[in-house]
Amino acid sequence: MAEKAQKLQAFVWEGKDRKGNKSKGELTGTNLALVKAQLRKQGIQPDKVKKKPKPLFGGSKKVTPFDIAMFTRQMATMMKAGVPLVQSFDIVTDGLENQGLRELISAVRNDVASGTSFANALRRHPKHFDNLYCNLVDSGEKAGALEQMLDRIAMYLEKTETLKKKVKKAMTYPIAVIVVAIIVTAILLVKVVPQFEELFTSFGAELPVFTQFIVNISEWMQQWWFIVLLGIVGFVFLFKEAKKRSLAFSDVVDKYVLKLPIIGEILDKSAVAKFGRVLSTTFASGVPLVDALESVAGATGNAVYRDAVLKIRDDVSSGTQLQASMKMAGVFPVMAVQLTSIGEESGNLDEMLEKVATHYESVVDDMVDNLTALMEPMIMAVLGVLVGGLIIGMYLPIFQMGQVV
Repeated sequence: MAEKAQKLQAFVWEGKDRKGNKSKGELTGTNLALVKAQLRKQGIQPDKVKKKPKPLFGGSKKVTPFDIAMFTRQMATMMKAGVPLVQSFDIVTDGLENQGLRELISAVRNDVASGTSFANALRRHPKHFDNLYCNLVDSGEKAGALEQMLDRIAMYLEKTETLKKKVKKAMTYPIAVIVVAIIVTAILLVKVVPQFEELFTSFGAELPVFTQFIVNISEWMQQWWFIVLLGIVGFVFLFKEAKKRSLAFSDVVDKYVLKLPIIGEILDKSAVAKFGRVLSTTFASGVPLVDALESVAGATGNAVYRDAVLKIRDDVSSGTQLQASMKMAGVFPVMAVQLTSIGEESGNLDEMLEKVATHYESVVDDMVDNLTALMEPMIMAVLGVLVGGLIIGMYLPIFQMGQVV
């Protein structure tokens, strides 16, 4: 426990190698004495060792899932080339620019070098390496096929993160359109419409109904814009907190978000793709099907599919075929069920599940591209209606005056 509590720190050093040549570099360790000992083991006589100064602005970058995928891919490549595990850590760490990732990998490397298994070293960092990742590495170590397992994990992470990025893009685009439309409309109502209102007041004539409606909204916005802004920010904050803290609320959101037009279908196909990808990876790695389904349930990214997979796990554990359980769940597309059935009958379940994942990843990719193409004219249409409507409303009194004259 005491060793676990010690925090790794970065040190800069200067010294001489075995030939007496001057050299310098960086090294991570828990304290100054251990860093000097590591340098002596490497044949370097340290002259100056000190903590690396922290940058004035910023610090360690956040370690993202893409960083973990990149690290896994590099480790797989190193080990396939015959590089020993600890040396692979050193080579990969030297090429990293993200200080946060460097510290994470150095911590894992030091644990492995001290005799801890790779899987157990990863389990000490659950924030970055989930149970699925650690269990797969553990299986690879026990089977003596760690390089193949890392390659399989890297492919799984790369595909999964690419899919998440596409879904995020699909979700972000409509939100961006709404936000831009609200901001442009608010600016016009608060800054532009009042200028026309002063002009209309000097006319002394009755304003058209549409113009009066816009003027009333403008006056209300000028008086309450701050409350409106706080209300929007508060709603977004409370929604995110409720989704994070309340499982029941999160499940309800997941249920209804699948019913949204276009976006719901993208999320639905994305969940099927994740199901196929994770189950294919775990089952091909030698994990029993029931245990694999346990890992899949939390990886689908949606409560509806999570509950369906847990029900499938219970059915499979009682002797029901996987394809029959998927069909009874009522949420999986016919093609996914048929490919799974072929895989079970032919004994190539992992290959068929990979085909399921590949197909629905391609479907999601096409749907996101189509949505992107569709949103471009929609942006122009929404902004045109809002801005054009406000302009027409402001010029209606001027047009009426021209007709009277």
